[in-house]
Amino acid sequence: MTPFLGTINGYANGTFTYPSRTTTSSTANGTANTLLDGTQAALKHLLDRVSAQLPPECLPHVARTHFSTANTGSPYFPSPLKQTEAISALKAVEAGLAASIADLANTPVHHRQIDVDLERASAFLFSTYLATVDGLDKANPKVKKYLKDTDLLQAQSIQYRRLSANLYATKNPGEYFHLHGSLEATKALNMVGLDGHRPDLTDYHECIKVIEDHVKRYTVDELEEMNWRIKQAGVTCLKWEDFQRTEHGQTMLHEPPWKVDVLETDTPPAPFPFASSAAPKPQILAGIRVLELCRIIAGPAMGRGLAEYGAEVIKITSPNLSDVPFFQVDGNLGKHAAELNLRDPNDRKVFEELLQSADVVLDGYRPGSLKRLGYGPQQIMQLTKDRKRGIVYVAENCFGHVGPWSSRPGWQQIADCVTGVAWAQGLAMGLNEPVVPPFPMSDYGTGCMGTIAALTGLYRRARYGGSYLGTTSLCQYDIYLLQLGLYDDAMMMQLRKQHDSEFFQLRHHDSVDEVGKRALKTMRRTHPELFDEKHMQECFSRGFNATVRTIKPVVQIEGTWNGFLRSTRPNGFDQPSWKDWEVDDDMLKG
Repeated sequence: MTPFLGTINGYANGTFTYPSRTTTSSTANGTANTLLDGTQAALKHLLDRVSAQLPPECLPHVARTHFSTANTGSPYFPSPLKQTEAISALKAVEAGLAASIADLANTPVHHRQIDVDLERASAFLFSTYLATVDGLDKANPKVKKYLKDTDLLQAQSIQYRRLSANLYATKNPGEYFHLHGSLEATKALNMVGLDGHRPDLTDYHECIKVIEDHVKRYTVDELEEMNWRIKQAGVTCLKWEDFQRTEHGQTMLHEPPWKVDVLETDTPPAPFPFASSAAPKPQILAGIRVLELCRIIAGPAMGRGLAEYGAEVIKITSPNLSDVPFFQVDGNLGKHAAELNLRDPNDRKVFEELLQSADVVLDGYRPGSLKRLGYGPQQIMQLTKDRKRGIVYVAENCFGHVGPWSSRPGWQQIADCVTGVAWAQGLAMGLNEPVVPPFPMSDYGTGCMGTIAALTGLYRRARYGGSYLGTTSLCQYDIYLLQLGLYDDAMMMQLRKQHDSEFFQLRHHDSVDEVGKRALKTMRRTHPELFDEKHMQECFSRGFNATVRTIKPVVQIEGTWNGFLRSTRPNGFDQPSWKDWEVDDDMLKG
């Protein structure tokens, strides 16, 4: 099959102009053209919002990004949201920054070829659903025997408790609240008058009915008040127009999708080490060291992106905090994973020794959590001031870093509900109720934006010196996504005809697991090219003691190698040390 190709070539004299699309096929294809044109429009919109955040040297590289797709049907996702276009545009910006960093190693290559594969970009958004351990995916109960049990409070493994994180109708018809037990569950269940454990409730539909019946006793205002009192992550489900009218929405609409601010300007430039690598070609971040203080998906996706470009990433997690076991299969690719309790004096000493040679710190926890531990951006600068070399600190959260809701806790479903993404999904399915969209796509999109912020900070540190603070959030990704507009009624009619009717029978109270399961089933049938073997890589993981399959990198950049040097592992598998970085030869193939 000949892929349809498009090239962004509209950057000139500091201005991005909307380009015409070119294609290698003599036969026009409406859907391929729709995706390519939509990606070009998304990139134009994105650059209009973030050009001030980017080094000007990267813009010509971004403008020449080459997009390809083998799509000859409808958009991939049974959704009105332009997810493929949004993430492909983000990957083009990421690649442009990477190419600019590569230029610092030698004479700049003004016409460096950059390729973004729309199939892999789309698959990246649900890559944890594509990963397998010994051939078993996340939905297969047999996979548990390979995983480390980090579900310390059984918020994931017990269905009743898992459904404490779900979207429910409230007392007033037409109003919905996303209850969220985070990784603990008992608080949220107690809040609506339920016991934290109900061994008698095991049936999926019965669990939903019992919890929803209790949620329906309250209005959204009452739930918001109760939720605030116990500091849980629940939220009222808003439509896009309603979110924009909130004070927080008004604030966030004036924010770019990510920001990179200066922390200090006293330290001298710190050139990229461009260390030697076992990879077939140079890796732009070889020798760069990253400490990742994150869990679940969005934060680890930031570190995963940096590991993909060759950085040495140590993911630090506490042995006392829960994490979703299977998410580590995809999220820990290319990294080392160590456990430290940062409340323990001895572990703090180990962490601060690691910090002295770190280039990047990634913060994926509730706003203020690391600051209270003594490891916020200003505190990290103080701890590293004697080394005379700046640092890049990147923080992601749910609601953003400014505005009245910036300190609220939250997760992917919370952002999708509060911004209007869930209502957009439900209405486009022909329902008069919200439905959380398939897959944790805003998690991965936010992770990509965090990677971009880190690359920007590292580039500025190399050119000008100083230290930098990057910030982004799940809500900022969703705002960017919604501002691209939705597929029109004609496209949604086409999607509803092509995809399984079972998917469109979902309701507001169906769990993310159920939504994802049905989406995956219908997408495998309608778009087999998305699941082609050429997009997958396979390697034995010592950490999981099994062969692990994961999606290959989205981006290819001429003169560099983009990929992971080592397979994945569970949290806590490695010692907290910058020594002994192994290379798995199978990861270097393809």
